[in-house]
Amino acid sequence: MNTIPFRQVHLDFHTSELIPDIGTQFDATAFAQQLQAASVNSVTLFAKCHHGWSYYDSAVGARHPNLQFDLLRAQYDACKQAGIAVKIYVTAGWENRSALLYPQWRQVTPDGTLRMSRGRNLVDPGWCEMCFNTPYLDALCTQVREVVTLFPQADGIFLDIVHQDDCCCTYCRESMQQAGLDWTRASDRRRQAIATRDRYYQATTAAARHLREDMVVFHNTSHLAPGDRSIVPHFSHFELESLPTGGWGYDHFPISAAFARTLRKPYVGMTGKFHTFWGEYGGYKHPNALRYECALMLAFGGGCSVGDQLDPTGAIDPSTYSIIGQAYREVARKEAWCVGVQAVADIALLSPSGHERPGETDWISRQHPVDAGCARLLLESHYLFDVVDRLSDFSPYRLLILPDIIRIDAELAQRLEAYRAAGGKLLLSGQSGLNLEGNAFALDVGAKYQGLSTFNPDYILPVPELRADFVDRPMVMYAPSHRIHATTGRALGQVFDPHFNRSSAHFCNHMHTPAKPAPSGFDCGVALDDLVYLAHPVFTLYRDKGAVALKQYVARAIDHLLGRRILECNLPSYGRVTWQRQPAHRRDIVHLLCAAPMNRGTINDRPIEVIEDVVAVHDIEIRVRPDIPVSSAMLEPQGIALPLQHEEGAISFIVPRLEVHQMVVLQHAI
Repeated sequence: MNTIPFRQVHLDFHTSELIPDIGTQFDATAFAQQLQAASVNSVTLFAKCHHGWSYYDSAVGARHPNLQFDLLRAQYDACKQAGIAVKIYVTAGWENRSALLYPQWRQVTPDGTLRMSRGRNLVDPGWCEMCFNTPYLDALCTQVREVVTLFPQADGIFLDIVHQDDCCCTYCRESMQQAGLDWTRASDRRRQAIATRDRYYQATTAAARHLREDMVVFHNTSHLAPGDRSIVPHFSHFELESLPTGGWGYDHFPISAAFARTLRKPYVGMTGKFHTFWGEYGGYKHPNALRYECALMLAFGGGCSVGDQLDPTGAIDPSTYSIIGQAYREVARKEAWCVGVQAVADIALLSPSGHERPGETDWISRQHPVDAGCARLLLESHYLFDVVDRLSDFSPYRLLILPDIIRIDAELAQRLEAYRAAGGKLLLSGQSGLNLEGNAFALDVGAKYQGLSTFNPDYILPVPELRADFVDRPMVMYAPSHRIHATTGRALGQVFDPHFNRSSAHFCNHMHTPAKPAPSGFDCGVALDDLVYLAHPVFTLYRDKGAVALKQYVARAIDHLLGRRILECNLPSYGRVTWQRQPAHRRDIVHLLCAAPMNRGTINDRPIEVIEDVVAVHDIEIRVRPDIPVSSAMLEPQGIALPLQHEEGAISFIVPRLEVHQMVVLQHAI
């Protein structure tokens, strides 16, 4: 499925007019040679940055005042002569120069302030957010057409920062009035913003393709949110921005990729060479971290893009490309087994971010906390899953998870019942499965709903087969349960209430009040043959608390529904496993990854997850149940055969050693 270059660099160049001598140390030969030495085969170069300056000879924009030559042309020609593909970057939503010249083109918040990013007001350093419902959109499209005209053989256009929030500028208020909308109402402002966003996509995509219909176009929204397919036709591919050390964390990219691959367009993951975040001059990620991040992108079916920041002088940084080169030389050796792959997954996670507010992707800047908790539990437990939205086809999956907060309307209830009737199984938790009013189940779950508990937290003692290995007493759940009584379903354990809620008048010890000796009479979950409902928001709790006993409880509920997994392994919880199919070569590829991120410091009040040391894991036992007979197993790219054990409906093998990343290629017998 992936046909775009696998070893890309996104070369940021947001450069202030206060810095002199722009590009004076640029050396075209050294520039291209450094990229080649690092095995880079595609680079994104800047036409215009967030400061609003152009880096080429523009008739419609303004060349950086301290740049004395056409830097973009020099970079472009050097890369093309070296056989390196070039995409061209144009800032879209953030543009400080236009904001100063035309303040009436800026986004205005409902409280009357001019919207900023990276800052709260004009005093703070930050970017001015432009409104696409103003003549700014025309100016942007004019410059995009100019870039495409000057560089007709460019390998793509990258348009950055596509955020259109609800805006109260003069243009938006007039548009709302003409459309019969009330600009003082939040819902009407959102309708206007979505309409404005859609005009942006149509206009800029047309501008980028005004000479070539096949021009590659990507619009960076910083996050590909489920729930709105209307924007997808405007994208040639996806670039999944995910800097683990920049606050995203190492679980972010797998979730994004697990959704992106269901849209059937090629995609790359985008990390950074920085220790923290974009624009960090002099910050270097440890080479082992970048090796792991690139391997993670391959394992989840994507190509690789690494963000860098070119020095204002134009001199390329040898230390950065030494680090990138270590990762990209490995990627180059592995690419043959990573192109044109399709993920194998038997579980689907129905994303709350696409369910709660479908069509409003600009208001969802990052993944939903429930997505993060559910995906983390699935990744650590080594399940194979996709992320889907309510527009997706559920039928390919054996199990569909509705995590914590997905109340069900009539349309979704009908789809879920059809899925069950065809043999699909459901896992529900917390509010999921309730009707929109939240006062009854919308599906037959085999239990009666009796509202939310007044006790926070409470405790559960699951049935023996669902309990954690090391727990046989009631365990705290850190939140109230939804009160249920099993009726036609099998009760999965009991809820124990505390003696009282903690308050200034009633408290015991340092945290919560202990459980009463006798159970409350309510059940912690219920099971039917094709459905399990768990009465707590277990995925939110796992994200917030990370309790291993809770993870085992949920994983055993999943296994109860799945029966035998299609892949089993004894990787540690910090290991990752994926299964990709490469139809053109009649083979499957099992990817094993291992790294142990550590929290060191914070950025934007989030932990910085750092990978430094290589953690070796030995004798990994893998058992798979492929739907196509397998004739051989081979460690690649080493070319080492592994002995195969054939069992009834399964094959197993042992990987002797795993450091960072290992592929096992299973050749089809037919």
